[in-house]
Amino acid sequence: MKVDYIIVGLGLAGLAFVEELILAKKSFVVFEDNSQASSLVAGGVYNPVILKRYTPVWNAKEQLNIAIPFYKSLEKKLGKDFDYQFSARKVFKSIEDQNNWYIASDKPKLSEFMNSTIINEKVEGVHANFGFGEVYQTGRVDTDVLVSEYRDYLKKHNMIRLESFDYDEIEFSKDSVLYKDIQTEKIVFCEGFGMKKNPFFNYLPLNGTKGETITIKAPNLKINFLLKSTLFVLPLGKDLFKVGATFNWTDKTSHATEEGKSELIEKLEKVLSIPYKIVDHNAGIRPTVKDRRPLVGRHPKHNNLIVFNGLGTRGVMIAPLLAQQLYNYLEKGNPLSTEVDINRYEKTSPKCGEVL
Repeated sequence: MKVDYIIVGLGLAGLAFVEELILAKKSFVVFEDNSQASSLVAGGVYNPVILKRYTPVWNAKEQLNIAIPFYKSLEKKLGKDFDYQFSARKVFKSIEDQNNWYIASDKPKLSEFMNSTIINEKVEGVHANFGFGEVYQTGRVDTDVLVSEYRDYLKKHNMIRLESFDYDEIEFSKDSVLYKDIQTEKIVFCEGFGMKKNPFFNYLPLNGTKGETITIKAPNLKINFLLKSTLFVLPLGKDLFKVGATFNWTDKTSHATEEGKSELIEKLEKVLSIPYKIVDHNAGIRPTVKDRRPLVGRHPKHNNLIVFNGLGTRGVMIAPLLAQQLYNYLEKGNPLSTEVDINRYEKTSPKCGEVL
């Protein structure tokens, strides 16, 4: 069997890159073993403003210009709704917090996303004595539905193998790679935190940050926006809300813990004053990088091997744009942004004489 590409991993990165291949009429096979679940941590939220510091998300405008049409086209293609657009509201803690919001909302890169007027609307059950700041062009992609439906689409067209990828089975030749029964020109690894086990790219500084979320049922909480305080409260419909997320830099397991649940409950009690019931509890590892930039590019020795990783908690926003740029890099020779190109870690990369 001969294909143009093998894709390893069907998270947001892998899915977005596969769409580029389909548009270009390239042949491919996806390998997916469902071992990573980082999208559960972020809840599929896209938001152009970092609300902790009132700063713009890197390249936010360009990301949204690509991402919104991308998900709309996928909804049409798959016949499912999974992109839900709504505003986000930041709970102010003080007058100083309000003043910082005013200053930020006047900046050129933020003004189109931030409402400069403080919202003093009272919301039953929400502690917000100093009001809210509102962010536009935010929303949620139901990544569980998206990935599940997309996997079914690939299965229907015999484009996916639901099995783990075995790195030891790779055989290199001059212009191609043989993997078991498949000959291909390129292998693109989109493995999320699973990259730590990849012997070709585990030299890259993918830290991985564990995050936990809970889902609550709160019939008296009537909000149709993303509520952001020390955590987020995300409306899912039918009185359900996703609440998160924790940050744990030492635990690299994807198991939900009582410690994580307790932390979320403690923070939630400071935001809500209405009864709720916990109906679910999840955990995942965010594929984070120290410099907060993705990891994209070719292996320094094996030109046929490519990595597309490190999207952190903003995969929904950035995956479609980076997939487009990666395809143009591989097929048209367009340079990658130096901020995402793995060549920035050249000093730590394997030397040509090393055996991998």
